[in-house]
Amino acid sequence: MVIESEHDLTALKKIGEIVAMAREEMAKSIRPGISTAELDEIGAKFLSKNGARSAPKSEYNFPGTTCISLNDVAAHGIPNSRLIEEGDIVNIDISAELDGYFADTGITLPVGSISPLKRKLLDCSLTALKKAIQIARAGVKINQLGKTIYNEATSNGFTIISNLSGHGIGRKLHDEPYDIVNYYDKWDDRILTNGVVLAIETFISNGGTYVIEEDDGWSLRTPNNKLVAQFEHTIVVTKSQPIITTL
Repeated sequence: MVIESEHDLTALKKIGEIVAMAREEMAKSIRPGISTAELDEIGAKFLSKNGARSAPKSEYNFPGTTCISLNDVAAHGIPNSRLIEEGDIVNIDISAELDGYFADTGITLPVGSISPLKRKLLDCSLTALKKAIQIARAGVKINQLGKTIYNEATSNGFTIISNLSGHGIGRKLHDEPYDIVNYYDKWDDRILTNGVVLAIETFISNGGTYVIEEDDGWSLRTPNNKLVAQFEHTIVVTKSQPIITTL
């Protein structure tokens, strides 16, 4: 989507704020012993209270309100009775719709005390997202976002998941431009335009390079059981600093 009016921007900021606040409500509830289903219910209640609808549920009939992925599950983890344990890393990916506008955000958090490797992985993925957002301006090639993410990952001794990516968003959960990958694609000559809305995502791993779908038909896991840290924001590209709607 490309914003065309002040109304578009206001509506995107509104749903962005709702998913960001839902993310924070869920984040502060993470602790050893809570189930991913209980965590999901916290997000569901917050969205409902604010009049928003779960995007994965309404758009794709996902069996949960949010995606909650642990450790080597990179994305689309189904909330269930699995209890979160000390030392886990937990990804909350929450997207929702309000009045025809969408926002998408994600965060990976430690549970209690985690290893130095896990801490470094989380820090790297978040830094990669921040650096990619910083250069997301009108006139910049989309492949420069992937190059920035990839360079941050490899400079810290990590890998990227090649078959997961960010995407356009706005009037739909997934929109053009599709496939905003975490690596440099020299054949991708698409250029960011003023007002385009993006969901930029980082998928950084300690050795995983791709994911496969689990038997549940949703969860995406590294086949070598390597960890993945995902962070995500919805932004509006401008000629100067991007507007982060899910901050």
